[in-house]
Amino acid sequence: MRTTIFDIQRCSFVDGPGIRTTVFFKGCNLKCKWCHNPESQSFGKQIMSYQSKCTDCGKCRDLTAEDENFICFNNAKKICGQEYSVENILKEVLKDKSFYQTSGGGVTFSGGECMLHIDFLKEILQKCKENDIHTAVDTAGNVPWHYFEKIMSCTDLFLYDVKCFSEQLHKTGTGITNELILENLKKLSDKFKGDIIIRIPVVTGFNDDIEEIIKISEFLKDIHYSYIEILPYHKMGEHKYEALGIKRFEYAIPKKENIEKYKKILNI
Repeated sequence: MRTTIFDIQRCSFVDGPGIRTTVFFKGCNLKCKWCHNPESQSFGKQIMSYQSKCTDCGKCRDLTAEDENFICFNNAKKICGQEYSVENILKEVLKDKSFYQTSGGGVTFSGGECMLHIDFLKEILQKCKENDIHTAVDTAGNVPWHYFEKIMSCTDLFLYDVKCFSEQLHKTGTGITNELILENLKKLSDKFKGDIIIRIPVVTGFNDDIEEIIKISEFLKDIHYSYIEILPYHKMGEHKYEALGIKRFEYAIPKKENIEKYKKILNI
């Protein structure tokens, strides 16, 4: 079994507890306008082009997204997406097992939406558990409930995105409503025996609003979770839109004083 991965980051400190390896699956069924990994949205391999680095050497003239061995020595073009087997990923994950053990870390599967690769995801989660590695699944929750049922027994932690509460606002920002997402979180809260971390991206021009944060806070009163993380919007991924030749929406970084207000509302 193989699937398409667009990045594997070792020694991550932001995708769950301890030192972690984060595996990014390609493909997502949300189209968040502020996405800082736009290369994660398409399921297929893509060519990313950075024209400012190009020297017109001509070596990439016939390049296609399937040319996995292509290397541009100027880093002006790269292939985004590579096929991996379960064994390939496990080999990468095991390289840092000693760091996981000493730091309380492990492996996090992210995306895109890693749960759209559910059979592959289940297999690699099981392999990690067989090797005593803590497992986390980073998800937006927009998948059928039975996908969660497939992997709950081999997952220690879910990192669950709650982008907003208002249904129409969610559709405006991501292209879909959040009805299924919130319903799945309720079920997960009731049935999952592990940990759940709620992650709330704060994006000025989308959900950077006290009333919206209050609505999220009220909804979460009936949810069992370990804690909440606020993820302020940043602009570190903006160059990727140009490299992919796709439209980028303009958003501002939220003010620090607003973030502090929201933390108080959410009791974090």
